Amino acid sequence: MRNKFADAIYEIGKTNPQICALVADISPAGSMVKFREEFPERFINCGVAEQAMIGIAAGMALKGMRPFCYTIATFSLYRPFEMVRDDLAYQNLPVTVIGMGAGVIYSTLGGTHHTMEDIAVASAIPNMTVLAPCDPEEMRLATTWCATESMGPVYMRLGKAGEPDLTSDAVDPFEIGKIRYLVKGDGDLCILTYGITMKMAFDIADRIQQKSGKQPSIVSVHTIKPLDESGILGALSAHKNTVVIEEHVPHGGLASRVKELAWDNGITTGLKSFTLKDEFIHFYGSYEELLARHGLSAEIIAGAL
Repeated sequence: MRNKFADAIYEIGKTNPQICALVADISPAGSMVKFREEFPERFINCGVAEQAMIGIAAGMALKGMRPFCYTIATFSLYRPFEMVRDDLAYQNLPVTVIGMGAGVIYSTLGGTHHTMEDIAVASAIPNMTVLAPCDPEEMRLATTWCATESMGPVYMRLGKAGEPDLTSDAVDPFEIGKIRYLVKGDGDLCILTYGITMKMAFDIADRIQQKSGKQPSIVSVHTIKPLDESGILGALSAHKNTVVIEEHVPHGGLASRVKELAWDNGITTGLKSFTLKDEFIHFYGSYEELLARHGLSAEIIAGAL
């Protein structure tokens, strides 16, 4: 996804002089190198100064630019939180903050690099839109929207690299603010998820179908805020059981919002959630091993369902 993000802003930047990229001590790669070389006046490496990066982006937005702030997720949102809140959201400026390598992808680097609460943090900020595309094509479409249509600040969560294409056969088109059925099943089970967890959702659905013969629905909730409440309620009502899976702590993420909607609207169909644990796990293995320690794996979840 990060490669497709770089490709997207480079292509848009060739014809739109308002697009600019700010990074915080991240070495450009791929199309980001081309962006830096061809548009040096619109590329700023702010160094290890994330607060300054957000402030600079705010100033550029006030002058009519459309900045993208790009670095590792913990440092793009947590470290400059006050500036994201006051410089961007308070003034409702069209700046996109990219959180790269979100969740616990940086497994071996420890809790300082594990972005476990970003959806809750970003969603709590007034005026903030929160996006989490699930594959390179959703990333391209989301980046294009941020560059051309967004009217305010956006936090966009993405993985690192190597995510597979999961949406080429999607049932629904991509639309900001709307859930998107990637697979429509037989009404027995619906899997709601977003972002980097989508590959796991497909693996879980395959396991369930092989065992039971029933095809689960798979839904991309790529827009966490504003949440498509009517779409979520429709999915809950159309299926006997729904499961929310997310690489995020239990509080303040998609699972919390779906449970709140279900309760407020008297939905009584089955509803379960699988999230990261509400703790820092001091384990330094692979990404998959750390997810399993949190109870997130296709085998664990399919078995529980």
